[in-house]
Amino acid sequence: MKLRTLTVVLATLMLSACNKDKAADPAAGGTAAAPAAEEKVLNVYNWSDYIAPDTVKKFEDETGIKVTYDVMDSNETLETKILAGDTGYDIVVPSSSFLGRQIKAGAYQKLDRAKLANWKNLDPGLMAKLTDVDPGNEHSTPYLWGTTGIGYNVDKIKEIFGNTDVVNSWDLVFKPENLAKLKACGVTFLDAASEIIPVTLHAMGEEPNSFDPAVIDKAAAKLESIRPSITNFHSSEYIESLASGNVCLVVGWSGDIIQAKARAEEANNGVHIGYSIPKEGTAMWFDMMAIPKTAKHPGNAHLFLDFLMRPEVMAEISNYVSYPNANLASQALVDKAITDDPMITPTKETIDTKLFGLAVLPPEVSKKYTDVWTELKTQ
Repeated sequence: MKLRTLTVVLATLMLSACNKDKAADPAAGGTAAAPAAEEKVLNVYNWSDYIAPDTVKKFEDETGIKVTYDVMDSNETLETKILAGDTGYDIVVPSSSFLGRQIKAGAYQKLDRAKLANWKNLDPGLMAKLTDVDPGNEHSTPYLWGTTGIGYNVDKIKEIFGNTDVVNSWDLVFKPENLAKLKACGVTFLDAASEIIPVTLHAMGEEPNSFDPAVIDKAAAKLESIRPSITNFHSSEYIESLASGNVCLVVGWSGDIIQAKARAEEANNGVHIGYSIPKEGTAMWFDMMAIPKTAKHPGNAHLFLDFLMRPEVMAEISNYVSYPNANLASQALVDKAITDDPMITPTKETIDTKLFGLAVLPPEVSKKYTDVWTELKTQ
């Protein structure tokens, strides 16, 4: 999950100077110098457009560590690499539902909390939610989180349906007669079976994380019924397509939709974008940072993780990509357009009553998902 938006300047010169002082003193919550035993290299594999523009450079300038930063656009791509053996990466960013089975496969090192002075900044409530996939939070730290919902072109929806009330229900997407009305203006779905299938089941009133093949087949049938109206499957290019008015509806990630909204506003192109968490509820996900078992620079990886746990660093990332984070100490620095918008940062009531987490899929269910998805996309 990923992508940027809302460029907000949060740091002042005084705060920057303070941060430099902290960096020299690990006890103050800063980042220590790179371990002498490791070459000053760090290889990171993260989602595209999922970090503030200067985050990596600040870390490099402070530590002297050269970062190679590669990007991905699907959990499946990462999982293929991580389970195949040595990826060459020191930090990777799987979503929590994938992380769980990768931990069970022995793909990750345990984190050394003694090297993470800023661990104390993490939100205990959100950390507790993650113990199902990472018992004791031993192997990972949360990066950003969000929801999977409906992104839409406000004016197109009004033109076709008379108002925007329809975006408040998954019926807009999963009733074939509704989605067919939007085909001409463009409909994009995430290219992510691991999210679309559970969301489909939830919209149908089924258990979203069911492992029963017969139940999964119900989702497959529902998706097949609306397949003629889906014009594209992609997990990143819909941001620009939505912002430019080339598609009018997206089933996508919350921050990406807000990114599209910001791009349209910056371009002043007359395109107005909205995002909805449907009344039936939807999936809530976390993207996690972990150190592969085969990492050659684990000390540098810990330095980078600790750097990202600084409140001001994580706030800058959230403000740029428009996703909430799990760093409690950063919240006062996060733009209120993010923290106060319940569609971006859902209320506790919404989290407790309308959102569901994504289960860790056993191999046979993962294969079933892949088969369903491949068949759907080739229709």
